[in-house]
Amino acid sequence: MVNGELQADLRAEALALGFAVVGFARAAGYARQGERLEEWLGEGRHGSMEWMEARKGERATPQGLWPEARSVIALAMSYAPRTDPFALARASEKARISVYAQGRDYHEVIKKALKALARWLVARAPESELKVFVDTAPVMEKPLGEAAGIGWQGKHTNLVGTSHGSWLFLGAIYTTLEFAPDGPHPDRCGSCRACQDACPTAAFPAPYQLDARRCISYLTIEHKGPVAEEFRVAMGNRIYGCDDCLAVCPWNKFASAAQAHAKFLPREELVAPDLSALLGLDDAAFRQLFSGSPIKRIGRDRFVRNCLYAAGNSGSAALLPQVVRLAEDPHPVVADAARWALAKLEESPPPGEVAGARRRPEGAARDVSP
Repeated sequence: MVNGELQADLRAEALALGFAVVGFARAAGYARQGERLEEWLGEGRHGSMEWMEARKGERATPQGLWPEARSVIALAMSYAPRTDPFALARASEKARISVYAQGRDYHEVIKKALKALARWLVARAPESELKVFVDTAPVMEKPLGEAAGIGWQGKHTNLVGTSHGSWLFLGAIYTTLEFAPDGPHPDRCGSCRACQDACPTAAFPAPYQLDARRCISYLTIEHKGPVAEEFRVAMGNRIYGCDDCLAVCPWNKFASAAQAHAKFLPREELVAPDLSALLGLDDAAFRQLFSGSPIKRIGRDRFVRNCLYAAGNSGSAALLPQVVRLAEDPHPVVADAARWALAKLEESPPPGEVAGARRRPEGAARDVSP
């Protein structure tokens, strides 16, 4: 077992590198988490994310991916927003981008910090071997974070912490060192069901269960084809991700924007972008605008598809010329979305209302896997 001084020093170093919280767990076990993953995949709730099923054995437990692993170091960075995530809910000609995607790509920021922490640990314990992960390998960061005591998986299936809320990016280090485990975090959701009630598309079949096929984050980011018509109105003006289930969580009253890593501060042009400007993006302009952003990975066509659904929900006649032009787009998914938007705009809904918008519940403050 690693001595307590090294473990304490590692916690301090992680905080100095910008992590909000760090915890330790064993690499063995996780049978129940593996069973939950198997059930979720068996019910098809992962949608078209075939990569989750392809490596489910490695994902189910740390030692399934790396048999030599003995401990997991679970870490999280805060991206708590400075503004109200619901502020644009009824701004008909603006686009809503998930809070996490308004700043720098978290993969780059967290990977850099994880590697720095790994170098520090190897310098202190040269006999150690380790691997770092941030959302790009078959790792169940949320169950591992719960096991390491940095939070619990709430009824929306995301990790929640009593001191940092649910605005958290997660990372993990697997190591051959044996650290003293912190023990799992108790569930603090109680009788609250704010996240369940806030979901615009009823993506939660039950508390602690998520059907990604109904989740706006999945539909706008992972889903490649046309979005089913039953969800298009509920998407409102959300063009990349959805924050509703996180934003209403009462524990976020403890999530101060001062805790957020500086590199996750929003870019001004992504806080309240005009739909008109986004609809005019060609591939080159899209790539330039979203350089260094996680949005870049979905590509121009999927992005404009999302913007067209928002245009159809806007009730704005001013967007008609762009929608008409995009109905002739060479990409069939874009053209389909434009034709739908054109039909919706011709219905002339009342101005100033965005379909699918939800008011913030009284007193209220993403990975879409289980």
